[in-house]
Order: sequence, then C-alpha cells, then structure tokens
Amino acid sequence: MEQVLERFLKYVVVDTQSDTDTGLTPSTPGQMEFAKLLAEELKTIGLEDVTLDENGYVMATVPATTDENIPVIGFVAHMDTSPDFSGKNVKPRIINNYRGGDIVLNEAEGITLKTSDFPEVEKYLGQDLVMTDGTTLLGADDKAGVAEIVTAAEYLIKHPEIKHGKIRVGFTPDEEIGAGADHFNVEQFGAEFAYTLDGSEIGELEYENFNAAGAKVVVNGRMVHPGYAKNKMRNSIRIANQIMTMLPRHETPEHTEGYEGFYHLMSFNGDVEKTEMVYIIRDFKSERFNDRKREMQHLINKINAEYGEGTATVEIKDQYYNMREKVEPVIHVVDYAKEAMEEVGVKPIVKPIRGGTDGSRLSYMGLPCPNIFAGGHNFHGRFEFVPVQSMQKAVEVILKISELVAKK
Repeated sequence: MEQVLERFLKYVVVDTQSDTDTGLTPSTPGQMEFAKLLAEELKTIGLEDVTLDENGYVMATVPATTDENIPVIGFVAHMDTSPDFSGKNVKPRIINNYRGGDIVLNEAEGITLKTSDFPEVEKYLGQDLVMTDGTTLLGADDKAGVAEIVTAAEYLIKHPEIKHGKIRVGFTPDEEIGAGADHFNVEQFGAEFAYTLDGSEIGELEYENFNAAGAKVVVNGRMVHPGYAKNKMRNSIRIANQIMTMLPRHETPEHTEGYEGFYHLMSFNGDVEKTEMVYIIRDFKSERFNDRKREMQHLINKINAEYGEGTATVEIKDQYYNMREKVEPVIHVVDYAKEAMEEVGVKPIVKPIRGGTDGSRLSYMGLPCPNIFAGGHNFHGRFEFVPVQSMQKAVEVILKISELVAKK
C-alpha cells in the first residue's frame, strides 16, 4: 500500500485545474497531459483494454481471476482540480507523525493551518499528513482517489490468488465544473455498478447528494450624469443588491448543514449599466429544490414589476440530481461498501454529500454509483490535507469490495 503515497505525490504536481470558460473537453491541456501519463501507467502495471479518448476519459480493465459469473464492477475518480484555487506548482510536503497543534504552512507568507479553524486535523494525531506550502490547493480532490484506484488495481494484478470478477477503472476530466460525466461512455465502461472514490474523511460512504442548479442573473441599469439623475438613473448594482437581500439571509452555505439546502452567490460583477450575478441552488428534496428555483424566478418578476420589464433576467439550468433515487433500488451496492469498510477496520459514516460527484450523474445514466472516501479534508483551498493512512485504508476498501462481490 506504500505505493499510494508515491503515486499521489507524483500526480499532484501536474496542473489539472479545470476551467469553466474554454468550452472544451477536457477544459484545460494539463488534464489531457495527465490522462496520457495515466493511460501509460495503467498499461505498464498490466491492466488490459486501456483506452484514452479524444475527450480525456481513461478506462481500463483488471481481468477476472475466476470463471464464475460475477458482476462487473467499476471504480471511478476525476483527474481535474477545482478552478476555485490555484493548482499550479503544487509543492506537497509530509508532516510525519503529527503531534497536534497549529501547522505552519508558509512562514514567509504567514500562512498557518490553525486547529481553532480546522479542528478535524487533530483526529489524525500520530499519522502522516500531506499538505502544501499554503500557496496552492493540494489536489487530494480527487488525485487521492486516482492514486488509490491505480494502487488497488496494481495490487490485484500482482496477486492473482485474490478471487474477483472483471473490474473496470475509469478516470474523468472536468468533474469540478460539473462536466465529468458529459462524455462518459457507460456502455463502453460495461460495469453493472461502480463507486466513485471522491469523498472526504475516512469512513465516508454516500449515496445521496444535492439536487443542483446554476442561476445567472443579469440586471440592466441606465447611466445618467449623477447630478441630473433623479427619476432617470437606474443603478444596476443597487438593484442587484436588492435581489441579494430578498433571498433568505440564513439559507447560505455558511449557515446550513446536513439536509439543509441553500442559495450561494458565486460571483458578482457590475457597474451602473449592467450587473451579473452567478448563483448555485442546492437542496436534497426535489420539491424544495423546485421551490427554490421558482422563488428565484419570482424575485426577478418582482424586480421587473417595480423597475420595468427587462430590468432583470435569470437563466436557471439544472446540473445534477440526487442519486438516492437510482441507488436505493440496488442498495446492496452500498451494503458491499459498508461491509468492506468494517472488515478492514474502518467505521462507515453514511451521510449525504453536500455537493455532487460524477457518481450522481452516472447513476442517472444507468450506472449506480455511490461515493466512498478518498481521505482528504478542506478541498478547494490552501488548507487542504490528506492523511497517508486514510489513503491506504481506501485502497484496502477497494480490494475488499472486489473480494466481497466475488463471494456473494
């Protein structure tokens, strides 16, 4: 299992940050570079049917070690890192045998991971933590998952005495911008069910996630000399601010948890003439999700009633849906993961994902795909870290699932 750390350190230095604005798949050249490296590595360690398509999707097979009729299963992870924070020139470092307390990431720039802000780090006393110098994210989301799957696949290749059926592995681009499943060929993948290795802390097991939509609000103003503006000027910034305050104040990410949904303002750009806001809308229940979308449109209608038709517009697009609807009918796939964790000494933490994974969309494409921990914390920012021991346990869980499916 030691190879998982070596792989992870090699993977994170490749800049695979995705980009919402290019309109390409993969959205950035670094992802294709990484995909090519990954495809070659899979061939080198002995996987079969290794493919890399023009969109950057990598697939491969760990051949079965038995002729028995065993379901084909899959393991999936994404190669890109978040556009929210720089993934260029990542400098990973290891805190061996963490003894507790604050961790100075970058003394020169005064960047410190404080336990008062991130108390979860002290769950890992005595373990080895991979972090950065605080100027970039780490990329455990989801290169930890990639490293874990490749390491488990290599182990199975080297240990044919382990009885298992055909196993498919898949690596996707652009998950972080909601496009990871756009060109995923489920038929080619050929698995009956799969697991994404894209969760956070050790033990996480998730088969329900947010219903998700994006909303782009445009407010059109009218500029007039401020000295002569009475009854003429229409300041789009002020009107946009009015829309912001009309939304429920405490239904935001920083005020919600568990099954609570939210509206999240992602960006705000404007001047007197025009202001654009980008929101994401999230909720677990379909009814509440649809209510939130209707409420957003209702507020825009109220603004137009007050200031005139066309003052504000909103474009709302659904992004993905709660996978629970597709996974519950085949709940045994979750049971395999729970049993596997228990057998390798990991306590399952079954909870909803306050986000989404490729698995949420793949589940609606005919591939039920719950989510398993990859081990990292504080994704998408400078304080991201992953315990080495959590990555090693994730490898063990993959191996144990493969064995359990063969025994049933």
